Parts: sequence; C-alpha cells; structure tokens
Amino acid sequence: MNYVEHALELAVENVKEGGHPFGAVLVQGDKVIAEGVNQLHHRFDVTAHAELEVIRKAQESLQTQDLSDCTMYASGEPCPMCLTAMYFAGIKTVYYSQSIHEAEEAGLGMAKTVYMDLAKPSEQRKINMIHTPHESTNEDPMELYKQQNESNTHSE
Repeated sequence: MNYVEHALELAVENVKEGGHPFGAVLVQGDKVIAEGVNQLHHRFDVTAHAELEVIRKAQESLQTQDLSDCTMYASGEPCPMCLTAMYFAGIKTVYYSQSIHEAEEAGLGMAKTVYMDLAKPSEQRKINMIHTPHESTNEDPMELYKQQNESNTHSE
C-alpha cells in the first residue's frame, strides 16, 4: 500500500464532505495503526488536525505516548503544532505530499505564518509571551515533579 496516496485519498474524501484537504496515516512496521482526517468542520477544536487525530488514536489504542517506532504519512506538510506533537510522541520520519506553500496557495496559509513567526526571536512574535517567575509561597510544581522523579529514579 502507498501510504501517502492513502492519506491523499482521505484528504480528497474529507474535502468532498466539507472539510479541509488533510489526511494522515500512522504506520508501525507494515501495519496501519491509525488513520484520520482534519476534523475542524465537525468540532470547535483548532487541534483537530489529521496528524493529531491519528496520534491520539494510536496512543489510545497502543496505550503509550511513545510512537518512536511509527512513521507518519500525511497528505500535506505538517503545521508547527502537528510537527511539535510528533516530536513529543517520538515520531522520527514523516512523508508528506503537498507543501505548506501549496496549502497557502489554496487559501490555507496559517502553517506558513506560524513557521515564519517561530523563526523570530520571542520578543518579535505576534503572541506576547510574558514570563512571571514563581515567587509565591505555594508549592513549586516543577520542583515537586523533580523531587518525585528523583525519588522514582532512586527506587528503581
């Protein structure tokens, strides 16, 4: 099976049903673990991209967050959000057919816009990131996590 072609077929079907032109297939070895399409036309959820849909399905069915032995096949070049999720899931290889430039030409330019914005220093980006360091007397969640992680490491 040509998995990129399958992702493109899913994308075409999604457009015919009123959705965006994005489909994805996640493969482990030679087995399809999950497939899906962009679901923005069905849900008020900006994260309902095809790649994230298949990552969610795969992690749920495999009961793991580690998808490092899987390969993503996508109809379009992943946006920064989907690419970031792939980093967190451990996915090392992505095959895609249509570029973010082609998506932009079709009227879907947000991925390119975000990639360009992320390339800028944080103080020049469109979203203001304001650091407010932990100073309260409440427990520090990062320190608590670090302590728990250290005690788990020592108990193994």
